[in-house]
Parts: sequence; structure tokens; C-alpha cells
Amino acid sequence: MKNVEGLLTAQAYTLDAVFHRLARRAQYQENMGYFEQFLKLALRAQNQCRATLETLATIKNPPNVAFVKQANIAHNQQVNNGALAGPPAAINSPPQLEHTNGNYLDTRTATAASGDDPAMATVGEIHRTQDRRGQG
Repeated sequence: MKNVEGLLTAQAYTLDAVFHRLARRAQYQENMGYFEQFLKLALRAQNQCRATLETLATIKNPPNVAFVKQANIAHNQQVNNGALAGPPAAINSPPQLEHTNGNYLDTRTATAASGDDPAMATVGEIHRTQDRRGQG
């Protein structure tokens, strides 16, 4: 790698010298067309010099490469690997309160207790509190 580093260093110095030479020649031009041509060539040489130095820096200091299969960055993030995603949920849609037969559920009325657990019956008139805040 020493030969490659030396080659890139020499190339960077040469391109820098070409840039300075072309920029100086552009400075002394009377014609605007020649000035523009010399300056374009000078800036191209400068860009190539920058790219050469960037390549040299990458060779001398290679970036750390990590092969990560999965990265969980966010808090409270659920990742389902291999699961097929369903359709996206609507963002501002109201919750669906519809029964299977098309009748809407009424959340304001009390219903009769189901036959599964009669101990969980609804609270009747006798056991309710007088105050709505739960006191007395």
C-alpha cells in the first residue's frame, strides 16, 4: 500500500500545481472567453486534487464497517421479522363501533349481564353512589 499512497500523493501535488498554473494564466487573460476556459480547467484540476486527497484519506483511515442484520433505533418499536404487513391503518379515522349485524353499539346504556359470569352483573340503582364523583 506504500506505493499506492505515494502515487496518490504525487498525483495530488501535480494536480495542485496544474490548478495554480491555470488559475494564474486565467488571471492575465484579456479575453473573457479565454479567461472562462482557463478558469474552468483550473477548477476541474482542483476538484480532481480534492478527490485524490479524499481517496488517500480513505485508504489511510478506512471507515468502520458493521454488518447489522437489524437495528432497533426507536423507543417502543415493534419489529416483526418475516411477517407480512397488512394494509396501513388510517391515521385520523374514528374508532369503529359497529356490531357484526350492522347495528352501532350504544356505549351509554346498561346491558344485561351475560350468562358467562353472573357475579359480574351491572350495578343497579341500590348500589350506586349519590354523588357522581364516587363519594357518599
